[in-house]
Amino acid sequence: MRPRLPRLVVAALLVLLLALPAGTALADPGYVHHAIGDPAVDSRAQTAPGLMLMGGGEWPDEAFTWFTEHAGRGHLVILRASLGAELQRKWQGRFGPVASLQTFVFHDRRGADDAMLLEAVRRADGIFIAGGDQSRYLRYWKGTPLAAALEQHVRDGKPLGGTSAGLAILGATVYGALDGRSITSAQALRDPLGPGLTLDHGFLRLPHLDRILTDSHFAKRDRLGRLVAFLARAAHDEGRNDLVGLGIDEDTALCLEGDGRGRVFTRSGGLAWLVEPVHGPERVEAATPLTFTGLRVTGIGTESRVDLAALRVESPAFTSRVDVRDGVLERRDDAATTATTQH
Repeated sequence: MRPRLPRLVVAALLVLLLALPAGTALADPGYVHHAIGDPAVDSRAQTAPGLMLMGGGEWPDEAFTWFTEHAGRGHLVILRASLGAELQRKWQGRFGPVASLQTFVFHDRRGADDAMLLEAVRRADGIFIAGGDQSRYLRYWKGTPLAAALEQHVRDGKPLGGTSAGLAILGATVYGALDGRSITSAQALRDPLGPGLTLDHGFLRLPHLDRILTDSHFAKRDRLGRLVAFLARAAHDEGRNDLVGLGIDEDTALCLEGDGRGRVFTRSGGLAWLVEPVHGPERVEAATPLTFTGLRVTGIGTESRVDLAALRVESPAFTSRVDVRDGVLERRDDAATTATTQH
């Protein structure tokens, strides 16, 4: 049997509702809030700086334990723009006790200005951005107090993480999927200046990611070609040839310490892929297949160690060279050559 509200409480609520002018609606903050534990208590958490960059799929337990420990097992905040409180329940059940877990599910840009939410973000010891649709994050958060608060959270020496769409928005340049679709490698290589390749600049400014363009679900969805096309489009739009691609496989996370050094954790043998142009693209024209040669690709596995600040990888899982000519990607590994046609 459901517990009933006391009659006096019900009566008071009715009086308040009746006192509202006709047609008045209760304020919608722009999000739905869920909480476990008491977010108001002083957690006294000893936090450590860090970035957890995850490529979607199943959570690698070691990575999330790493993140929880970097947050001092204090107050954790999950930000998302779809679904509900599933992740906070999963977190509570798998990674041990924390002071509190809160989830804010956005459905409107208003939420990024809300005082209660901004206070929760300010007090958070760790913040995790869930997957979903990165275009919503861009539309709801760019240029808002929430975006500034996320940057301040990192400056304060606290960990920030994101998976899938939550990973996509952490780089210096962001593939926004603003047309409501997810572009394929074949489409991106065929027309890198086409309307489906929507990049956004200046969303967040985070340490060690100021030259990075991220992508997720990498090997499983064959996204090497589109990441190369993203780099070409960014070079065309921004006049920068110093951007570097970072793809993360499913079930895999690259965890970076505050100095930019880190390692990979994975449930399924996944990798992080570092894609470095040696020079700018040779041909980036409208309605014309891409030509972009001489890119270095380095696989970062569980035995590797990466210094993202210096773009150095110790014990790489593999090294390759990638050339794109007339929209066709060819990858040459150290031990073999693989040609992939993506017209």
